[in-house]
Amino acid sequence: MKEKIFVYGASGHAKVVIDIIEKQGLYDIAFLVDDDPVLKDTGFYGYRVIGGKQELLDTRNQISGGIVAIGSNRARIAVAQWLSENGYDLISAVHPSTQLARGTTIGSGTVVMAGAVVNSDTSIGNNVIINTKASIDHDCIIGDGVHLAPGVTLCGTVNIGSGTFICAGATIIPNLTISGNVIVGAGSTVIRDVPDNVTVVGSPAKIVKRF
Repeated sequence: MKEKIFVYGASGHAKVVIDIIEKQGLYDIAFLVDDDPVLKDTGFYGYRVIGGKQELLDTRNQISGGIVAIGSNRARIAVAQWLSENGYDLISAVHPSTQLARGTTIGSGTVVMAGAVVNSDTSIGNNVIINTKASIDHDCIIGDGVHLAPGVTLCGTVNIGSGTFICAGATIIPNLTISGNVIVGAGSTVIRDVPDNVTVVGSPAKIVKRF
C-alpha cells in the first residue's frame, strides 16, 4: 500500500509536481493544501484543497508527509521550515525521464522535472527545483532552496548557494561559485563568480542590482 501524502500549493507549479508524483508511482496524493482562503474546497485533477496550515494540522493523525509545490524560493523555504517544525516529513519527486548519473544525491523536498540531466557526483540540497530540461554537469553543488528554471545549463564543478534563482536558459561556465540569494537573468551567461544578494544579467552577466 502506497504512503498517502499532501501537496502544499495549488498553482500551475503544483500541477507539474502532481504529474511527477503520479508518474513515479511511489505515493498517493490525499489532498492539496494552500494558504489562500479563496482556494479552499477548490482543486484540480481530482484533488481537493482542504485549506491552509490549520486544516493540515487537523489531519495530523492521517498524513505525516508531503511536498511543497511553490515556485517562489522564499515562500517554499518558509513553508518547508514550518512543516519541519511541526513534525512533517518531506518527500522528493523525480520525473522518470530524468537522467541521474552515479554519485548523485538529492535532498528532501526536492523536485526534478521532466528531461533534466544530472551528471556524476552532483549534490542537490533540500527543497530545490530542477526544472524542465535543466542540465547539471559533474561535481556540482546546489544549495537548499535553489530554483533552476527550464533549460538552465550548469557546466562542471559549479557551486550554487542557497535560495538562488537561475532563470530560464541561463548558462554557468565551469568551476564558478554563484553565492546565496542571487538572481541570474534569463538567457544570461555567467563567466565569473557572483557574490551574495545580487541580480546579474547579460552575456557576459553583470551585476545590475544589489539587495
